Amino acid sequence: MEVSTLRENETYTLKSEESFAIFDALGNIEPAGEEGLYYKGTRFLSRYELFLYSFRPVLLSSAIKEDNTLFTIDLTNPDIFLNEKLVIPKGCVHILRNKFLYKNSCYERIHIENFSLSPIEFILSFFFEGDFADIFEIRGFKRKQRGEFLSPLTDKTKIVFGYKGIDGVVRKTQIVFSHPPINLSSKQAEFKIKLKPKESYTLHVVIHCLVGEEKPEELSYKKALFYITHRLKRWEESTCKISTSNEQFNQWLKRSLADIIMLLTETEKGPYPFAGIPWFTTPFGRDAIITALECLWINPEIAKGTLAFLAETQAKEFDPEKDAEPGKIIHEIRKGELASAGEIPFALYYGSVDATPLFVILAGKYLERTGDVEFIRKIWENIVLAMEWIKKYGDLDGDGFVEYVPSEKGLINKGWKDSFDSVFYEDGSFPEPPIALVEVQGYVYYAKRKAAKLAEALDKKELAQKWRKEAKELKKKIEEAFWCEEIGCYALALDGKKRPCKVRTSNAGHLLFAKAVESSRARKLGELFFEKHFFSGWGIRTLSSLEKRFNPLSYHNGSVWPHDNAIIAYGFAKYRLKNYTLKLLQSLFEASTFFKLHRIPELFCGFRRRPNEGPTHYPVACHPQAWSAGTVFFMLQACLGINFKENHLFLHYPTLPPFLQEVWIQNLKLKKGRVDLHFKRYEKDVVVNVLNKEGDVKIFIEK
Repeated sequence: MEVSTLRENETYTLKSEESFAIFDALGNIEPAGEEGLYYKGTRFLSRYELFLYSFRPVLLSSAIKEDNTLFTIDLTNPDIFLNEKLVIPKGCVHILRNKFLYKNSCYERIHIENFSLSPIEFILSFFFEGDFADIFEIRGFKRKQRGEFLSPLTDKTKIVFGYKGIDGVVRKTQIVFSHPPINLSSKQAEFKIKLKPKESYTLHVVIHCLVGEEKPEELSYKKALFYITHRLKRWEESTCKISTSNEQFNQWLKRSLADIIMLLTETEKGPYPFAGIPWFTTPFGRDAIITALECLWINPEIAKGTLAFLAETQAKEFDPEKDAEPGKIIHEIRKGELASAGEIPFALYYGSVDATPLFVILAGKYLERTGDVEFIRKIWENIVLAMEWIKKYGDLDGDGFVEYVPSEKGLINKGWKDSFDSVFYEDGSFPEPPIALVEVQGYVYYAKRKAAKLAEALDKKELAQKWRKEAKELKKKIEEAFWCEEIGCYALALDGKKRPCKVRTSNAGHLLFAKAVESSRARKLGELFFEKHFFSGWGIRTLSSLEKRFNPLSYHNGSVWPHDNAIIAYGFAKYRLKNYTLKLLQSLFEASTFFKLHRIPELFCGFRRRPNEGPTHYPVACHPQAWSAGTVFFMLQACLGINFKENHLFLHYPTLPPFLQEVWIQNLKLKKGRVDLHFKRYEKDVVVNVLNKEGDVKIFIEK
């Protein structure tokens, strides 16, 4: 059998709402690894392969459209022998496969054309299986027992195979062909194809993923494709358009926006960005909030949907199994069998220590961006509950800091670096809980300031004064408890006895985002982060190479996380340290040119930058990842100093790096109008031109 090897090891990803798929370069799903068609945390299709007789087609090319909607694969035939006789010479048949996802279904169009001078005849075969594995099983979770596989059901053009989980839920995969196959069994469908010279044949396949009582939506390929392209167009029209004089940077911008739109999932409360593919295609609190913050200036609708969803799912009572306490914001929601059956605690899990203050920060920033007081009024009770959680339940020992303790079944560490080994003393040993992370205190400080402004907007002056006073006190406490002169950095955390973990980490940089430190300390952090032990050349590492647990191959102890760098870059801009902001933007932009499709992954390894080489991939990083896709927008906002207050647009000390000579922003919407802007770099200065202005928009430029 002749086998195509050209780029077959590459994988391609599609997503729609709560489903996603990972295919190989031929458009197949190999029965091994993480490839598959997934829906609500379960793999509904674990094998899906196309053959000509028993021969695998030869790959010509594969590509996902720039907007992430359509996966296109061009194939041809190898030499096909029957009984040792060559019946179809290679390169005679062109097979064009087009695939996309819409809601919980995968649609495929297979167009076959005969370019030989003779009639041809062959068997087109499909092999398929559904293992109904939970996403956690694919990640390595060992199960005690599995449910029951149901007997497949077939008719002329359709096969249904199913599985009843130990949670009592039936999950089914339904495959529907547009033409009847000559043979249809539980794992195979065969079609006899006869084509005259230049004649073509088209077959449509629809694969539905069904949970419980769900019924398949009967849509044609053409109509389903119209719906996804219409959705994309709506998002593009409602989002400001950014273009620059640098075409490679434009590719990064386009890919990032396409990824954000793809990861957005429509909930009953509005759009919500799922965290990342494949492992985190589900609601996460922290990830969605940070993604919404990154994208707030280009489209505040994402923030509104995120806030509404998180308010709806906010914990109302105590549940130790879920780490739930009144007022706490969700960490993650899982809908797979393991979560449904209680084998893992993540069906509705509240383990994050930082999602709750971040929720308040996003609410405050949303009001600044939109002036939408009525929406804030609707979620005001949730904001108050979140602030009460910070005071009553987040602060475990009443010292003014928010802490956490490890969970028996859930997370050990509950900040954004939630690996079991991400919090430690300078000697590498683990601290005794409760743990007070440095960045969490910064978030709480920022949340109190934003909550005070929200209270003022609703004419609750006493509450505003109270929270503003608490913020001032907390800022002083952070400085006193966390600053470590001997390492020139803020401690990673305090242990249960308030002893600092004197470790140099990127966590301290998040204090800049919260503007929780004085200018002199911000400058010191800037100098520290760009020393060789911290700055890899591609970005700031999560951990300095001087520390005991430094490992550039680790998840959180020496890798580079784009969203982490974006938050720090945004913080530098607040202190007018834009030289550091520009340096981080340039390093991540250059990194993006080495990644497939200009798609910045969840993280990459923290090895030192080597001449004429790109960054080293982290093997199981999610790509796309929402808060990584949002990185470019947050960093560009920081450079240009874009801020809002209702119908006022502020540009604070706009700057651009040398590789961006010009930037155009079109359709930037405010509360009562919109603007088009042009930024042009002249040496170290940036000139701003207002190309168009509609409505009563006021623009203030500070230099």
